[in-house]
Amino acid sequence: MSKAAFTYDAIVVGAGPNGLAAAITLQQHGLKVLVLEAKDTVGGGTRTQELTLPGFHHDVCSAIHPMAVMSPFFKSLPLKDFGLELIYPEVAAAHPFDDGSAAVLLHGLEETAHGLGIDATAYQKLVQPLVHDWSLLADEILSPLGFPRHPMKMARFGLSAMQSAASIAKRFRTREARGLWAGLAAHSMLPLTSMSSAAIALVLGAAGHIAGWPLVKNGSHQISNALSAYFISLGGEIETGVTVNNIDNLPASRVVLFDTSPKQLLSIAGIRFPARYAAQLRRYRYGPGVFKVDWALEGPVPFENEKCRKAGTVHLGNTFEEVAAAEALCWQGKTAEKPFVLLAQQSVFDDTRAPEGYHTVWGYCHVPNGSTADMTELIENQVERFAPGFKKRIVARHTMGPAAMQSYNQNYIGGDINGGAIDIRQLFTRPVTSLTPYRTAAAGIYICSASTPPGGGVHGMCGFNAARQVLKDLRIA
Repeated sequence: MSKAAFTYDAIVVGAGPNGLAAAITLQQHGLKVLVLEAKDTVGGGTRTQELTLPGFHHDVCSAIHPMAVMSPFFKSLPLKDFGLELIYPEVAAAHPFDDGSAAVLLHGLEETAHGLGIDATAYQKLVQPLVHDWSLLADEILSPLGFPRHPMKMARFGLSAMQSAASIAKRFRTREARGLWAGLAAHSMLPLTSMSSAAIALVLGAAGHIAGWPLVKNGSHQISNALSAYFISLGGEIETGVTVNNIDNLPASRVVLFDTSPKQLLSIAGIRFPARYAAQLRRYRYGPGVFKVDWALEGPVPFENEKCRKAGTVHLGNTFEEVAAAEALCWQGKTAEKPFVLLAQQSVFDDTRAPEGYHTVWGYCHVPNGSTADMTELIENQVERFAPGFKKRIVARHTMGPAAMQSYNQNYIGGDINGGAIDIRQLFTRPVTSLTPYRTAAAGIYICSASTPPGGGVHGMCGFNAARQVLKDLRIA
């Protein structure tokens, strides 16, 4: 069939950051691209809504964006020209303890290390190489497994990244260093004893020193708005409110890219796949879900420690041992009485989020996939533990358990916001074992979601990498 027989060169199903990244990359190379989104607005994991009360603007899913500023794809785009403005808190992340003290992740590597006392040298030795080499390794770390251009530097990163967070923690002697490391590692949604659970901690720690952990002025939806506006400026087309249930109902195109989970991909296009490939997709494993609470507050969170009041992100979990125990329970089908809570306080730094004198706060914990447990009280107890008086400031709250998360975004199977477990078995084999994971076993069908390398996070690299595979397959330079 000639190219003229196609209505579009490419159709992208799903307008999250990865879908938009794929669409932009293909449109930049002269292809005619259509993006279809089931919701009324683009965004995926980057939407902002008035979840509690009028005038209180809450990030529905992603709130803090270290990977956006670490992403080679995002760095290549003129998103500032399309309304994207990032805000960098003085403290990237804080980790308080029961005695009122706190460890902090600051932009300065030496300054952060200095706060860790006798562990200063060990922390610098662990993180400094990646901080120094990120510009050389970023594209490879955030891409499928392949032969590295800088094998010695990549090997040095891999030797630490492939270890468990628990084994790395043995290098530290202070409660502060171990606690800060635990909070970083818990973003992996893995037991801290699992191989490769150190990888995300290394990358997030380095991100704090390379670029910071920013939030978006006016809300995370500004990321997707800027991406879509840039895509349209290139000549791309977006249609919202369009649910795709069957690939055969799509307009004629040379290729179709799915910013969806493997489960959705099977539902929409499974009839095109060989039995073996379909079986591999069905075996794809999803990790823990999340239980999230958004609060409207009368005043900021009254953290006992001043550094926590200056942090965009606060990790509530006390010691390494307590965080590790809570995260392990998720994989045992249990919930923790003292869950590890990730909290973001955007309105402290962005006065567009709430009426004057009021604040919006966002927090969640990990729970077993598909859990129906109501974690509201346990999460609020954890905040109160480190911020006495917090509960008295609550004006309204909005909760989302795993079922609500999946209803909001069908990619979040069982509440898994990472698009699938990122353990050693699926770190490089997402969604199947393949040197070309974005290309499915059916001609012209690709997957570009967080269920492909490098996994979850607002970085667009899954979509960017998938688009590069398409361009290669279509022999477009």
